[in-house]
Amino acid sequence: MATVALPRAESWRPRLIAPLWHTLALVLLLVALTAAGALFQLRAHANPALTTHPPNAAPLYLSLMLAEWGLFYYVWKGGLRRTGTPLRELIGGRWSRGRDILVDAAVAAGLWAGWTLVSLGLERVMAPDHAASIQSLLPRTALEAGLWVGLSVSAGICEEAVFRGYFQTQFHALTGRRWLAIILQALLFGISHGYQGAAAGLKIALLGALYGAIASWRKSLRPGMMAHAWTDIASGLLFR
Repeated sequence: MATVALPRAESWRPRLIAPLWHTLALVLLLVALTAAGALFQLRAHANPALTTHPPNAAPLYLSLMLAEWGLFYYVWKGGLRRTGTPLRELIGGRWSRGRDILVDAAVAAGLWAGWTLVSLGLERVMAPDHAASIQSLLPRTALEAGLWVGLSVSAGICEEAVFRGYFQTQFHALTGRRWLAIILQALLFGISHGYQGAAAGLKIALLGALYGAIASWRKSLRPGMMAHAWTDIASGLLFR
């Protein structure tokens, strides 16, 4: 009796959700932004006044918010629409009842708590970063705090859609390996935050890998979006 070999689960790969040139252009854009951030770090070391808190940080926060949604729009309009991929397919998950929201919120809370403990441990073993501090750019007034919350929510939605959604799916389609896709998007995530310094970039890459694993496990970006947004909110308002 002939036996039929079942395909390995890892052999399945998703289809490309955007043209390759679209992905390459986005990678180059992120690398260019990283280079600009590195240049800012060099200038800030020579002129510490560049990192002083501006009289009004609202324009800065609004411009960053616009940049986040610009990346989101590029992925959705320039990439997903070209292949007919619905945005809900990229995000995944369903909130058809209150229990679904509570489960994702519980996963997000566990993700945030676990990463907070890991981050504290890394700070004890890693050498201090000599990048120009961004602490001075954190909110100080009520208006800035409100805009910071908006920026944090925007980053949670947009960056998870771009890295754990778009890039992770594209890399999985290209390599056929889910674990490799998680690592590649995490490395790109860390590089794109290189303006915060090498040590911070490494920590953020590890965070991206953790978020990628959760997104793959849950087949949803929703818990990661919630945890990402809260992490940024807490870093600006609670743990300054």
